Amino acid sequence: MTAQGIHAQDLETLRLSRAEPHILEVTLARPGVMNALNTQMGRDLVEVFEAIALDPVDLRCIVLTGEGEKAFCAGGDLKERRGMTDEQWQRQHAVFERMVRALLDCPVPIIGAVNGAAYGGGCEIAVCCDFLYAADHARFAQTEVTLGIMPGGGGTQTLPRAMGERRAKELILTGRPFSAVQAETWGLVNRVLPLADLLVEARATAAVIAGNAPIATRQAKLSIHRGLQMSLRDGLAFEIEAYARMVPSQDRHEGVLAFNEKRAPRFQGK
Repeated sequence: MTAQGIHAQDLETLRLSRAEPHILEVTLARPGVMNALNTQMGRDLVEVFEAIALDPVDLRCIVLTGEGEKAFCAGGDLKERRGMTDEQWQRQHAVFERMVRALLDCPVPIIGAVNGAAYGGGCEIAVCCDFLYAADHARFAQTEVTLGIMPGGGGTQTLPRAMGERRAKELILTGRPFSAVQAETWGLVNRVLPLADLLVEARATAAVIAGNAPIATRQAKLSIHRGLQMSLRDGLAFEIEAYARMVPSQDRHEGVLAFNEKRAPRFQGK
């Protein structure tokens, strides 16, 4: 399966659209339950993002959002989990673990457009994005400890990396919700916008990214993400490896030529 082979009609819980060239919009689409994460949504996200990793085709940026005005994703679907045996719970969670890795490992930049509540697993999905825009009424929370569990979709790892260890500990250990404005102040969210402007601005930023050389943006994303998990010296070495893989690209030659010819570059992703 490749990104080109994904068909929206085959996905029960997601809507896919390509309003702009090179940009894919992925919408979490279970509005009747505030886009809660169930097993099928986990499987659908795995299918989409693993296909993109195998072959991004012409994709240069992704916008990930939720359907409706109330919720990005309200977290795990507890109605589905009611009555699950421990074995069933763990089998379901294996799907969610793979989903998180598929999001984090996606080579194409992902902009999260948080249109409402992002609680529990919904918050974890949001934090897997490369950066976030949020509607001014959006709220975030890692509520797992209030339910007798703990974050298991990367929250104990991604949230501290986004906002620092001490702030993340306070939010995860209390389960307290926090606002979009607080999320922006603490470094989790890049911009807070009125709901009407949220997708407009996310799409505009996606278009800017899509206008840049796709190999360069993918290599830069990879270098930032991996480098932050290394020492500075190792990170610098990794950056040079990423840079070296970009040098032979046609886009690198085109970018320099276009600059000297005083015209817009025509990047091909080659």
